[in-house]
Amino acid sequence: MKLIVAPLLRIFFRPWIEGAENIPDDGPAIIASNHLSFSDSFFLPALMKRRVTFIAKAEYFNTPGLKGKLTAAFFKGVGQLPVDRSGVRGAGEAAIRSAVAVIERGELFGVYPEGTRSPDGKLYRGKVGGLARVALATGAPVIPVAMIDTEKVQPPGQVVPNFGIRPGIRIGRPLDFSRYQGMENDRFILRSVTDEVMYEIMRLSGQEYVDIYATAAKRQLTDDKKRAEAERKAEQKAEQKALKAQQEAEKAEAAAAAEAEKAAAEKADAEKAQADKPADEV
Repeated sequence: MKLIVAPLLRIFFRPWIEGAENIPDDGPAIIASNHLSFSDSFFLPALMKRRVTFIAKAEYFNTPGLKGKLTAAFFKGVGQLPVDRSGVRGAGEAAIRSAVAVIERGELFGVYPEGTRSPDGKLYRGKVGGLARVALATGAPVIPVAMIDTEKVQPPGQVVPNFGIRPGIRIGRPLDFSRYQGMENDRFILRSVTDEVMYEIMRLSGQEYVDIYATAAKRQLTDDKKRAEAERKAEQKAEQKALKAQQEAEKAEAAAAAEAEKAAAEKADAEKAQADKPADEV
């Protein structure tokens, strides 16, 4: 990552970094970043001066096929920790224990508090759990980070990145939550810590903040797309029905006109025949 990927990213994208001095040269810390694009998983760890261990969704590690194997190899190679997001009991606790172990080794632990990529570039509500619990359990400082324009480099669903765009990383000052240490089981404290971190990320990124979870926003967008598609199909069906009715009406009108023309022609022929009869016949 540091020797190969980072130089390539600098050559092709020329990313910029602000606030790199806020990353300590040694000792543990938690890196909390917004999440705009899949490419965040390249730019952020590659351009940090120290190694950052992130939690990554388990699908990156167990997807079948060649692409899945390459993806798994990449994430394992950069030291990512798989976490099951399907709701399996104990998966979240295992992820937190792994994160605490990273901190206890004096390393940098990275987390995306939103829990998933933003579907539209906005900043969504941080999830109470990993970030706050690890911070309060370990006393490690939380460093807010804002990824800038990475969604333009690689929009959601796009495989090949867009060149000619300079993404950036803006790093804020460390946040100290040691005053809450030992209160990691208090949900109100966890929410307060998470919201404070999200506020700093919003301030650094300049994103519009939406006070709902990104997963809910994704479901809403999906539902809206399905609804719009259903409305489009209904309109299309109505248009086709109206067109068919119009065609049938035009066909009936044409048939009536032809029948009337035929009747008029027959009447004209009859009148002509009557006029052509000899007078004695008349």
